[in-house]
Amino acid sequence: MSNVTYKYIRRNNEIQAYINHADAALLSIGYTEHSNAHVEKAAKTAFDILSCLGYDERDCELAQIAAYMHDIGNVVNRSDHAQTGGLMAFRLLEKMDMPADEIAVIISAIGNHDEKTAMPVNPVAAALILADKMDVRRSRVRNSHIEDPSGFATDVHDRVNYACVESKYYFSEDKSELFLDLIIDLKISSIIDYFEIFLERMLLCRRAAKTLNVEFRLVINNYKVM
Repeated sequence: MSNVTYKYIRRNNEIQAYINHADAALLSIGYTEHSNAHVEKAAKTAFDILSCLGYDERDCELAQIAAYMHDIGNVVNRSDHAQTGGLMAFRLLEKMDMPADEIAVIISAIGNHDEKTAMPVNPVAAALILADKMDVRRSRVRNSHIEDPSGFATDVHDRVNYACVESKYYFSEDKSELFLDLIIDLKISSIIDYFEIFLERMLLCRRAAKTLNVEFRLVINNYKVM
């Protein structure tokens, strides 16, 4: 087994630099937060999903690592950032002497997480997709937009994320269903706006969940919509 752990990855200065610079690049073009808050939350969620479903502890940790590194490709360009990030992760993990079979799982997951090209090609990829796309929360909206409420009228992505006042996920008792449960402030965003932005992502979550033999369910304001 590799000695490249999630704890080691989190402490790696190179990876942290790429995360920081990638988030700064996205800030400069007006994207929502993709900082440590996002990747750490995604890492925890990806680990929890596979752990709850009884996957091997190392598979759960590989999902953690993939989720923590999944957005580093944004440092190059937002376009094709998943594939770029997979190549960057390959180089970084190879330098750490991680075994090739583990690197292959991680870079496949990273390279398949963006909704335009994503496919849940393995359980780690499925867990990463779910963890990434389920991170909908008000705090992802940049402070500059919060200070200028008029920005919500023109930026539907900000409006939808800022409208999400509560977000949680959980499994059904028999682990056959995974729920994303949101409370949306309808004074800020309509449910139609949510689907305009996130329908593709939610359908991707459904495909990813099926890879794990689970049904994905979406609940908005206590109403099951998927």
